[in-house]
Amino acid sequence: MIKRLAAECIGTFWLVLGGCGSAVLAAKFGGDANPLGIGFVGVALAFGLTVLTGAYMFGHISGAHFNPAVSLGLWAGGRFPGKDLIPYIAAQVVGAVCAAAVLFQIASGAAGFAIDPNSAGAFATNGFGSHSPGGYSVAAAFLCEVVMTAMFLIIIMGATHSRAPAGFAPIAIGLGLTLIHLISIPVTNTSVNPARSTGVALFVGGTSVSQLWLFWLAPFLGGMLGGVIYKWIGPERPAVTGDL
Repeated sequence: MIKRLAAECIGTFWLVLGGCGSAVLAAKFGGDANPLGIGFVGVALAFGLTVLTGAYMFGHISGAHFNPAVSLGLWAGGRFPGKDLIPYIAAQVVGAVCAAAVLFQIASGAAGFAIDPNSAGAFATNGFGSHSPGGYSVAAAFLCEVVMTAMFLIIIMGATHSRAPAGFAPIAIGLGLTLIHLISIPVTNTSVNPARSTGVALFVGGTSVSQLWLFWLAPFLGGMLGGVIYKWIGPERPAVTGDL
């Protein structure tokens, strides 16, 4: 268990450092006058790549959840024991906070770096209303996070099904997370991961922290919904002669 928790902690650290780091350090690099940044498309790809590489690193050790909503959804889908939920979630949050701390120290090395807690997406935080990149309402943000997290769980459970093509799950999951970011960055700056949201919000404070409830509740609901749906659609069962 200690090694599994270490894998979850390091994997979540990598996800937050890679994904949020790309948003903070590279998305708008050069500024509006001389844009050299990767933009939100690059950020979406960065999040997908962290999950893809992390899954190949630690999938065989811990299952490579790196996300409390994924752990809860896999439990709801019958793929993960309930007794391991709290330790996994704790390890994931620790990894996310450590990554945010490292990112803050790196970003602080640039002259003039400052976090504006009143701006949408400050330090890669998630938000709704005036803290949504596109100004989306709390209802729209909540629905988006529930649906995106549910679809993420369905992708994960399908890609890791015992009868799915072996060895390709990290690719499908990483590309799935990339697509989720391409859809939802304008709405909430994309969470679908309570640990990721918490890590960076703690360094911004204010509204980013007060809005964290949504980025725990909605992904948890979505994760359980996705887990239950896939458990019904694609239960584990013995192969039948003639099945592909």
